[in-house]
Amino acid sequence: MVDIDAAIGYVVAHGDAVERARLSYLRTGQSPPPEVIDRIAAGQTAAGGWPASTDGVIPSVDATCFRLNELDDLGGLHGDVVDRALGWLASVQRPDGTWQEQESLAAEAPAWAMPGDPEATLYLTALTGFWFTVAEVELHPHLDLPARYGQTLAAAAAFVNSQLRPDGTWPSFLAAGWHAAGLLHAQQYFYESARVQLVLGDRLHDMSPADVASMAAALRRVNLGDDWLLQAARKRLAATQRSDGGWDSAEGPIFDVNTTLTVLRACR
Repeated sequence: MVDIDAAIGYVVAHGDAVERARLSYLRTGQSPPPEVIDRIAAGQTAAGGWPASTDGVIPSVDATCFRLNELDDLGGLHGDVVDRALGWLASVQRPDGTWQEQESLAAEAPAWAMPGDPEATLYLTALTGFWFTVAEVELHPHLDLPARYGQTLAAAAAFVNSQLRPDGTWPSFLAAGWHAAGLLHAQQYFYESARVQLVLGDRLHDMSPADVASMAAALRRVNLGDDWLLQAARKRLAATQRSDGGWDSAEGPIFDVNTTLTVLRACR
């Protein structure tokens, strides 16, 4: 089993103020101090998105989804900040239902967000559609279908579905899979979502701890995922937990706390 107490201790010892606030919300549902949300909101551009770096001025699709994820861990997916973020994301969706980063971000974009790259386009579309679904449901929990952005989400899901191969695999990065599964299920592509989950199960033993954590947390967030898949993911996380209570990030030690928080989100 995952040693939850050790993981909590690792975040307390190594996390910053925002990360410790995320821990408190994940553990007890305690709302963070207003300044924590304000600190995240302060980086939002006038357009509604967030830039990829603290000194950036051009909003990024990938960075905006990251901030929505961060706000979700703080119970902050509500209010004007999130409304403006969704409005910006909807405004920059391409006519074919996809999302791409602006060309001006190409010099600093990572591989998974490279403007014009087909793999990055599929990943960003699955990612954005996933967080769009989660955030809109949080903002309007009593709507069966987010009416304001129904066409936006339908177009995104149709594109993602069109990219799936007959065996359920997809021509993009691994993380596109679990975000696609959530988006497709929410848009009632149930069979297609289930096929993607089967592929994820087959790939589980080759995934890094960070990928396993992200997958499990995403599937839990949208109440998706067969018991066997989540149980297998938790076993893998238990086997890869370090003696200090944390997990290795795929992006270097500076992100180990974030990975550990993701594990806690997956296991709560």
